Amino acid sequence: MSDMKLLIVDDHPMFRQGLRDVLETDSRMKVVGQAADGEVAIELAQQLLPDVILMDINLPTINGLQVTRQVKSRLPEIKVIIITGYDDAEQVVHALRAGASAYCPKDITPEALIDTVFEVYAGRYIVDGKKMSYDEVIYWIEQKVGRAGALTSESEDLFVPLSPREMEILEHVTRGQSNKEIAYKLGISHQTVKNHMTAILRKLRVDDRTQAAVYALSRGWVRLENPRS
Repeated sequence: MSDMKLLIVDDHPMFRQGLRDVLETDSRMKVVGQAADGEVAIELAQQLLPDVILMDINLPTINGLQVTRQVKSRLPEIKVIIITGYDDAEQVVHALRAGASAYCPKDITPEALIDTVFEVYAGRYIVDGKKMSYDEVIYWIEQKVGRAGALTSESEDLFVPLSPREMEILEHVTRGQSNKEIAYKLGISHQTVKNHMTAILRKLRVDDRTQAAVYALSRGWVRLENPRS
């Protein structure tokens, strides 16, 4: 086979280099690009057309789940492996719904990571260290969340992260900004911010802004610092 093209997306240079060193020990793999934030990752995916993207969740500008969804919607043939320190069943569901083929902890062994890349490239899914078909992934999610059709349901609220605008607003909430301040910052109306906050609380099934911020931060969906500010 020709070299498998890989794109690494993580905002920590040392971790990116470590991944590259591990992956390129296999002569069949070639890292064709690296990105430190979500927007650059989308641009590079379109330019470089990698076979597999190794993606962190907690990224500047746009989080890894949103990047995954955008890449998969535009370039569905690209496979995405989520590599993250956030490890819980709900987050795995979000990743799969976004279009990821595998969800791996950052302490995965080099051998397991290389094996995961090849399995995903071949069209299989890796969840909890197990190789699965599409149907098996659906069954796994049904067992975790008790709802059929988790990957194919039309209902987005339970299984997908927030919209880009909602993520943006929630990031401002984590900095302690009021609805009025957020509206001014984003150039939208106060009522629009209130409407978005209502949707955020409903989607996350929490009671207030503080709970929403803690929920999103604990899963790496938003960041406390904005590198562009």
